[in-house]
Amino acid sequence: MTQAATISRSTTNAARNGDLLVFGVNGFVFASWMSRVPDVKQLLDITAGQLSLLLLATSVGSLLGLPLAGRIAHRFGATTTVRLGALLTLPGIVLAALAVEMHAPLLLIAPMMVLLGLGIGIWDVAQNLEGTIIEQALGRAIMPWFHAMFSAGTVVGALIGAGLTWLKVPLGIHLASAAALTLIAVWWGTGRFLPAFDEDHGDAASAGSKGRSPWTEPRTLLIGVMVLAAAFTEGVANDWMALAFVEGHGLDNSMGVVGLAVFLAFMTAGRILGAQLLDRYGRVVVLRTLFAAAVIGCALVVFGTPWLAFIGAAIWGVGASLGFPVGMSAAADDPARAAVRLSVVSTVGYGAFLAGPVLIGFLGDHFGILRALLVVGAVSLLAILVVPTARPLQASDTQDR
Repeated sequence: MTQAATISRSTTNAARNGDLLVFGVNGFVFASWMSRVPDVKQLLDITAGQLSLLLLATSVGSLLGLPLAGRIAHRFGATTTVRLGALLTLPGIVLAALAVEMHAPLLLIAPMMVLLGLGIGIWDVAQNLEGTIIEQALGRAIMPWFHAMFSAGTVVGALIGAGLTWLKVPLGIHLASAAALTLIAVWWGTGRFLPAFDEDHGDAASAGSKGRSPWTEPRTLLIGVMVLAAAFTEGVANDWMALAFVEGHGLDNSMGVVGLAVFLAFMTAGRILGAQLLDRYGRVVVLRTLFAAAVIGCALVVFGTPWLAFIGAAIWGVGASLGFPVGMSAAADDPARAAVRLSVVSTVGYGAFLAGPVLIGFLGDHFGILRALLVVGAVSLLAILVVPTARPLQASDTQDR
C-alpha cells in the first residue's frame, strides 16, 4: 500500500482543495498578463511579428522549466517546486509590465518573459504531479476538474483584465496587484499538499524508466502529436484571440478581451462536463467531435461577422477543452511507464507553445492576425487523424510494452 493510500480522507480532500486553488491562480495570473497583450503591442508600438518574439521568449522559458521541474520535484517535492515556480513567474510578470510602461527595448523585456515562462513551466508540471497523487489517493478520476479550475482562473483573469483595460488602469498596477494576490493563494494552497513521492512511486518510476525508450514508441509519439495540436489550438487562442478581435473585427481592446473570455469560459465548461462524455462515449469519439468543433469555431472567428466571431470563440473553446488532459491520461495508461511517457508527451506538446507565437506572428505580418488563425483549423484536422492512438490500452498491451 502506498503512502497516499494511508492518508486520511480529510487530509486528501484538503490537498485536493489546495491544488484546485493553485491551478486556479495559475490560470488567473497567466490570463491577467495575456489580457493586456493588445496594450503591450500599442505601448511598445511593435508589429505582430515583433510581439511574437516576446511570446516566443515566454515559450522558451517554459520549455526550459519543463525538464527541470521533474528533477526539482523529485528532490524537494511538489510544494517547494510550485512555490519556486511562483517566485520566478510573478517577478517576471511585474518586471515585464514595468518595462513595457517605460517603453524599454524588446531585448530588455525578453529576459523577463523568459523568467516568466520558466516559472510557469516549473509551476505547471509540479501542480499536475500533485494532481496525480491526489487522484490516486482518492481512487477516482479528478484531473479534468483541476484543468477546469485552471480554465476558470483564466476566465476570471481575462474578465478582470477586460474591465481594467476599459478603465485604463496602468499595466504595472494591474499586474503587480494580481501577482500579490496570487502569491498569497499559492502559499496557502501548497501548504495543504500531500507528499510528492513515496517509496512505491519511486520504485515504479525506476522500473518503468529501464524499459524501451518512449521516444521510440509510435503510440507515445502520436499521442504527443495530438497533444501538440491541442496545445496549439488552445495556445493560439490565448495568445492571439484578443488581438484578432481588435485588429481583425475592428473592436476596441476591452471587447477583444471579452472575446478571449468567451473562449476561456466555454473551454472551462467543456472540461467540467467532458468527463461524463468520455465515460459514456469513449476518448476517440469525443476527441474527434471536439477537434471538428475547433475547426468550425476557428472558421466562424475568421470569416464571420463580429457577433458570429463571438459564437465561433465559444465553439472553439469547447473544441480545445479536452485534447490536452486526455492526452496526459492516455500517456499514463500503463502506470509502470507513465512517468517516462508523460515526459515525452509533455515535451512534444509544449513544442506548440514554442512554434505557435512565431508562426502566427509571421503569418500575421503578411496576411493579418485574423487570417493567420486559420492554421488552427489545419492543425485540428491533423489531430483528428491521430486521435485513435489515444484509445485506452488493454491489459495485454501493458504487458507487452
